[in-house]
Amino acid sequence: MTRQEVLSVIGLADDITVAEIIATGASIEELSEAWAWAFADDALMGQGRPLPGTRGAALIDLLKPDEDDPAEPGTRLE
Repeated sequence: MTRQEVLSVIGLADDITVAEIIATGASIEELSEAWAWAFADDALMGQGRPLPGTRGAALIDLLKPDEDDPAEPGTRLE
């Protein structure tokens, strides 16, 4: 996955977060699904979608902001 592909899914992000996402070896499809789980999990559960696997969970950890720090990597930069 390329930097541009990562940014096409998650929007603006810092270089470290992008590099960590690429280092997971995930596909663009896995990243898209992880993004959906990170920010719309209720909708996916309502559809009966299975929980993400190990790689998906690692991506979610990278994407989901720390609730105590709104500037945590993985958040969209405005």
